[in-house]
Amino acid sequence: MRIGFMVNDVKTELESYTTIRLAVSAINMGHEVWVIGAADFEFGADDRIHARARSTPQKQYKSLKVYLKHLQGTKAIVENISVDDLDVLLLRSDPSTETGERAWAQTAGINFGRVAMRRGAIVLNDPNGLAKAINKMYFQLFPEEVRPRTLISRDPEALKEFAKSEGGHCVLKPLLGSGGANVFLVRPDDMANINQMIEAVSRDGYVLAQEYLPAAAEGDTRLFLMNGRPFLYRGKYAAFRRLSSGEDMRSNIHAGGEKEAAKVTEVHLKLAEIVRPKLVQDGMFFVGLDIVGDKLMEINVFSPGGLGSARTFENVDFSRGVIEALERKVDYMKYYRRNFANVEMATL
Repeated sequence: MRIGFMVNDVKTELESYTTIRLAVSAINMGHEVWVIGAADFEFGADDRIHARARSTPQKQYKSLKVYLKHLQGTKAIVENISVDDLDVLLLRSDPSTETGERAWAQTAGINFGRVAMRRGAIVLNDPNGLAKAINKMYFQLFPEEVRPRTLISRDPEALKEFAKSEGGHCVLKPLLGSGGANVFLVRPDDMANINQMIEAVSRDGYVLAQEYLPAAAEGDTRLFLMNGRPFLYRGKYAAFRRLSSGEDMRSNIHAGGEKEAAKVTEVHLKLAEIVRPKLVQDGMFFVGLDIVGDKLMEINVFSPGGLGSARTFENVDFSRGVIEALERKVDYMKYYRRNFANVEMATL
């Protein structure tokens, strides 16, 4: 199986990233792996998608660190490959980190992936589905029952009125963003400073004001879904908990949060079942749900991370489970002579 992993930039990948874990698992299972940055695609005069892609020399890797050193260093194999000829292209870039001069990179994978799937490459998550999810507005398309109350606006007065209607307790964050950047918890005592908070968030565009969930003080649970269902592999759910750090309400790991094992409950499974139909409809193969209490705080469909944390706490190699799922999809395409649309194949 020939697999391509599209990332923001090969040079900025870290050994802790889920993409690197998936790539090493695929190599160790005997597959050919290429890594492609957002700037590496090319639509050729031959009407095909090409990419200046990187591979590595070894057939087995015991160390993520060694693999990444080979991938980013002089030992890397750099070739102009035909993306159309890949069996699978995994789109694993985060558009929310691409701003300013690299704003063009936000949709690079989506645009080139759409063309690549014309010739039969399986592109995951489905590019057309990802185009719908380019910012947090996508979250509002899911049932109200799973979402906190929300207002999206750039009108300071409307945002302040929403905060008042919530008793002065709400969360402000940018519509496009991730990782806890420019996220503010507004408390009743903070209302005198809410104008400054709104101004800071609105520099990035629209402001998302959201009901504050008291359970957020205890952190959140990241539950992975694969093929539209909770990712269960060798009897264990791929999940972990992220805890808030001190007075910081953000539980994102790079915002200071800590991690622990998760207990997947019936509430978590019910939320997953409620969002499943739309995720399947949109061709979302691999997804991360961020759950607080009985609500979803976010649905990450671009580059859900933390699979290594789930492995640490559950002692299961979930990366291998993902690659096995890709193997089955490639077999389906072979048996059925590519008669399934990409969006259908994404969650089979």
